[in-house]
Amino acid sequence: MTEDWRVQFDADVTFLNGGSLQARGFRLDLPGPEVSAHLAREASHAVYAPGCEFHIGRINMVANTGTYLDTPFHRYGDDADLAGVSLASLANLRGLVVRVVGSAQRAIPREAFLPFDLVGKAVLVHTGWDRHWGTGQYGTGHPFLTADAASWLVGQGAALVGIDSLNIDDTGDGARPVHSALLAAGIPVVEHLTGLDQLPVQGFRFHAAPPRVEGMGTFPVRAFAIVPGAAR
Repeated sequence: MTEDWRVQFDADVTFLNGGSLQARGFRLDLPGPEVSAHLAREASHAVYAPGCEFHIGRINMVANTGTYLDTPFHRYGDDADLAGVSLASLANLRGLVVRVVGSAQRAIPREAFLPFDLVGKAVLVHTGWDRHWGTGQYGTGHPFLTADAASWLVGQGAALVGIDSLNIDDTGDGARPVHSALLAAGIPVVEHLTGLDQLPVQGFRFHAAPPRVEGMGTFPVRAFAIVPGAAR
């Protein structure tokens, strides 16, 4: 087996009946590039006219893969899932970057957010931890928000909260107070962001919209920001 068709990913799996699993740097070797195809190009030749071919892919993955969005259903079974969260709360949000790069403390306190107007904004916490993405360091000792910071974000009316780290909570705390507070207030969470160093503190619009899937609370997103006047 060559590494041409090898994938490596991290996963956080929470079971509805209790308990959870974590995987860091999990490797899966695939037999070839078409293993995820519902209809491979070569097979499509038997279906379509000569010279016409199509590829139809297939997805089978953990929903918490890559940069992903947490909706309230992720934490609370009777709350809004991917299909129930409004597009207005996920797309074209006024963005704010709170920079805590270089902090000696893993825990990010309420004080980090005090200088800012948070009302209606996608609050993106720039820790710089994304520099470890794809390495063993990424899953160990990551920065996270404190419960007090989460309460402040809720009270100040943040629209969405994101972080460029493994988890917005301390993964050593099974109570997950930050997820619990934010999602109870209907505030979506985006984890594993990257590239926040490229954004200004304010003056941009943030987007992180997943597909509308009933009965699921998390899903990968192509999170991006639009900065007026920036080259595209």
